[in-house]
Amino acid sequence: MSTAASVDNLRRLNDGSVELALAMADASEDAVRGREPFLRKAAVTALARIYVNYTHLVVPADGPVRSVKELAGRQVASGAAGSGVQVVVGRLLRAAGLLDGRSPVRERRLGLADSVDGLRAGTVDALFWSGGVPTPALSALAAELPLRFLPLDGYVSALRERHGPVYTTVTLPAGAYGLREPVGTIGVGNYLLARADVPDRAVRELLQVVFDQWRVLLREVTAGARLEPRFAISTGRVPLHPGAKAYYRSVYG
Repeated sequence: MSTAASVDNLRRLNDGSVELALAMADASEDAVRGREPFLRKAAVTALARIYVNYTHLVVPADGPVRSVKELAGRQVASGAAGSGVQVVVGRLLRAAGLLDGRSPVRERRLGLADSVDGLRAGTVDALFWSGGVPTPALSALAAELPLRFLPLDGYVSALRERHGPVYTTVTLPAGAYGLREPVGTIGVGNYLLARADVPDRAVRELLQVVFDQWRVLLREVTAGARLEPRFAISTGRVPLHPGAKAYYRSVYG
């Protein structure tokens, strides 16, 4: 199903309109704890931590923006309403002091395709995206428009202090998007989730397929792919589904 991404997916899981979903770790923890934007605790469980989303902050290479602080007063595509990228962007902008004051960032809630179109047309000054590396839409844009990927790793400590260890320091590798040097940024885990009432057997069979075929499932991802048991069970405050626990115990002891 096509959705608005993490927050929307978690709401659908909780209301029973879907049985499985992908969602970013920060939004997932907010859901199970009943924190904003969720009104109450969501009954969702984790099957595996699948990969790491890399936060991209992209601006035209010939433009004036060279740091997060220079987004003040500018039009910024901050992700679609109901997306996980909006969660991390809001927290990042708050940490940078760009949501209040005399020149707050002027957020535009756009999905990736519209964000790319806006940056190309000059109707937005920057775009945020959280996903695998490389993201094809950004690779295509980089092939036609010189881009600058701004570092965000300097904000990881502040985010971890306020929101916990769901945020990590990761690196956009040299070569991706034509980058000549690596760029430090914010990493957020991405979970495969299920409703608690999904049968244990179905969960075990699903995980068998995921681990047997992970190279096929993640073949387009060059950075952030981490399908291994110790990584997969690290789902923080989001409890593992009983079927997932049974699978990991049967396979790995």
